[in-house]
This record gives sequence, structure tokens and C-alpha cells, in this order.
Amino acid sequence: MKPADSATRFDVAGLGEALIEFNQTLPGQPQYLQGFGGDTCNAVIAAVRQGARGAYLTRVGDDAFGRQIVDLLRAENVDTSGVVVDPDTYTGLYFVQHGPEGHVFSYMRGDSAAARMKPVMLAHGLVEQSRFLHVSGISLAISAGACDTVFAAIARARSAGTQVSLDSNLRLRLWPLDRARAILREALCLADLFLPSMDDMRHVTGHEDPYQTLDWIRRAGARGVVALKLGKEGAVLDDGVSRTLVPGRAVQAVDATGAGDCFAGSLLARRCLGDDWLAAVRYANVAAGLSTLGYGAVAPLPTPEQVKAALAAG
Repeated sequence: MKPADSATRFDVAGLGEALIEFNQTLPGQPQYLQGFGGDTCNAVIAAVRQGARGAYLTRVGDDAFGRQIVDLLRAENVDTSGVVVDPDTYTGLYFVQHGPEGHVFSYMRGDSAAARMKPVMLAHGLVEQSRFLHVSGISLAISAGACDTVFAAIARARSAGTQVSLDSNLRLRLWPLDRARAILREALCLADLFLPSMDDMRHVTGHEDPYQTLDWIRRAGARGVVALKLGKEGAVLDDGVSRTLVPGRAVQAVDATGAGDCFAGSLLARRCLGDDWLAAVRYANVAAGLSTLGYGAVAPLPTPEQVKAALAAG
């Protein structure tokens, strides 16, 4: 990992889509709490809350929602010099509804500002000034331009010694499975850290078993560390030498909207703060569990004090 020296301004630079969130607080009732979302944006905020230095790269509309997102990032101490304001389109948003089968998402993002990302927006050099670049399957899927931007950012990262973190975050409403599988396979071969979930990889690999899934990921060309997320069951850490099941922490979950993103951001933060991979995954598991205790992707993200207290309590 790139050392934290004078040339490294950030620990984590996230690239992707920031969104406005409307989260249903009473199942079946038309009552929604306005918040914020967007997987890589959530992850960077989680990383900064855990003590990392973060920047975010995206496009937002020149509208009230876009300004709210910029204000949020600044309030969370996330650098916004990589945020482009697009005067010609809107900021994307989504609704979360809760029911017996879990949470259901509905999006308005078809021609949003984030979908208009282009590689030219990387000219500021923030990727090269970071220890990790964090991207996702959603960053790759929202448009051809965004996909090109992600791969351009990965190329810049690899040239600069910035490590690449990739979260699978498969959304089949955004692209066909065959295209998703092909592009994710290409991207995971370039990642130093791959963060798939079993829910995603069931579709991609056809396997239900975590260890068969990890075998598939390695055969597909993954060369770095893999942390396979199992939801409330925890995660399996595959460092290329051994595989370790890290159990989850039982909680009375209210809303798991941002749990995977919290896991990613917390893991990256702890690595940058000096934890080994196993300790970082244990920490991230607990942080992700705590993030499900409130509504929304961002508001319930825990503080280090909350995570450390939960770890101490067992």
C-alpha cells in the first residue's frame, strides 16, 4: 500500500454516483425520510467517520439536491474538489421501501449528472494522490461513460501505486447479467481488494457455497485480497494464502441499506490506520452491523467510539 507521505493527500478516493435517498419509515405507509446514498459515496463517508482522509469524485446536477450532496460531503470532511456540477441535468435519487422480503429500491437516474461522467474529469489527479481508489459495479453500470471513467481511474491508480478497491454491488436493473459478469471479471483482475457479496455472486457464479464462490473468483483472475460479504453471517477473508470466516455480530436490524458500504469504508479506513486484514475485517463487520440500527445509508454510520465499544463488549 502507498505510504501516507507528503504526496498522499487522501487515504480513500471514491468514484461513482451520489444520490438523494427517500427511505420509508413505516412499511406500507407513504412516509419517507430524506437522506443520502450512493454506494461509493456512502463508503467514503464511512471511511472518514472511522478516521481516514477521504475525497469523492462524481457529477451532480446544478439543483437543490446536488447542493445538498456537496454540503453533506463537506460536513463529513470529505474533499469535494473532484465533484463536478452539471448545469444541464439533474441529481439522481431513489426510494427505499421495506417489506417482508427486505428492502426494495426504486430509482430515478436515467440521464442523471453522475451517468454523464467522462474520463476527462480525472485530470485533477486526486486518484494519484490517494492510497486507495474505491469503485463499484454500480459505478461501472450506470452508463458507458461512467464505465470508461472507472477503467481510466483504475489505470491511473495502477500507474501511481494507488491500490484499487472494487465492490461488486450488482444491480441487474442497470445491465444484463452477461455484460455485468464480463465487466466485473475484467475489473476484479485489476483490483487489489475485491469486496463481493454472496447475494451478488450467486447470480454471477451460479454457486451457493461461499468457498466455491471464492474458487470461482480466483479462477476468474482475482490477484488481490478478497473479502466475501455474507450479510448477517459475517465475511470470509481470502488473502491468497488462507481463508478465514469472520462471524457477524447479531443486532436488531432496522434498515440494511448501507451496511455493505459501511463495511467497505470501515475496512479501508482500518487498513490505512495500520490494522492487518483480519483485524480490519473484524472491525468492519461490527461497524456494518451497527449501521443497520437506523434508517438510511448515511445517517446511521457509526463513529469509532461506537465500534470500539461494541468490539469490547464482544
